[in-house]
Amino acid sequence: MKFTLGFSPCPNDTFIFDALVNKKTDTGNFEFDVVLEDVQTLNQWAIAGRLDISKISYGVLPLVLSHYKMLHSGGALGKGVGPLLISGNPADITVPGFDINDYTIAVPGVNTTAHLLFSQVFPQAKNKVFTIFHEIEDFLLNTRDQKTLGVIIHENRFTYQNKGLFKLADLGDYWEKQTGYPIPLGGIAVKKNISAGIQSDIDKLIQQSIQHAFKNYPVLPPYVKQHSQEMEESVMRQHIDLYVNDYSINIGDDGKEAVNEFLNIYERNNPASSIDRNVFI
Repeated sequence: MKFTLGFSPCPNDTFIFDALVNKKTDTGNFEFDVVLEDVQTLNQWAIAGRLDISKISYGVLPLVLSHYKMLHSGGALGKGVGPLLISGNPADITVPGFDINDYTIAVPGVNTTAHLLFSQVFPQAKNKVFTIFHEIEDFLLNTRDQKTLGVIIHENRFTYQNKGLFKLADLGDYWEKQTGYPIPLGGIAVKKNISAGIQSDIDKLIQQSIQHAFKNYPVLPPYVKQHSQEMEESVMRQHIDLYVNDYSINIGDDGKEAVNEFLNIYERNNPASSIDRNVFI
């Protein structure tokens, strides 16, 4: 049987899914029609229910629970993995008189976890432009003479300094200090209309794919390098080391509690909403 499967071309996702999609592990009678897209596109597709299985931001989860559940494997959670607020010029956001609304802020997608975390720290921010994550560094470099900031994720955490950009805040720090939970960045959603047994089988196949990848690490599979051609191998490994961990193999109870806190935030911000808390398979 064949299912559509979407994830990003970032090293953590290609590392996780390499063995699965390239049949380095036994997938039985399962086949996957793979599409690689940026996370905001995948979020929008999930809202539309386009794919059978998809990587999504946990920030979009409340909007897709009517037709998706979450797998235990394949996600990105952890501490010290949050998005960064950066600028083309040094600044101190803690000084009296700093006003976030003096700036235009590039954010990687309206439904991303990065946007949710930014909004927790700066709920009053109004001047946001939603931009594909890998374009935000260039946005800041091209607007140094203007008041602009950017929220960066993924490999940009490891490259912004080399481009002469400056960190103003780690947006994940606020979450960790307020909740004590790991930061739930993204996970793997599966259609509810797929039987429970098959959902569980898919979950196990992703776990096996991750375990296979780690057996050969730090050797990078060609599949990872193929989709990260402009990235140095050292950056690819930093990316994998940060975002692929035990939570990726199994989200665990504290990971589920972190996701539940995201839903609590959504309900507080949207008091008329009613969320199905039966989130995981």
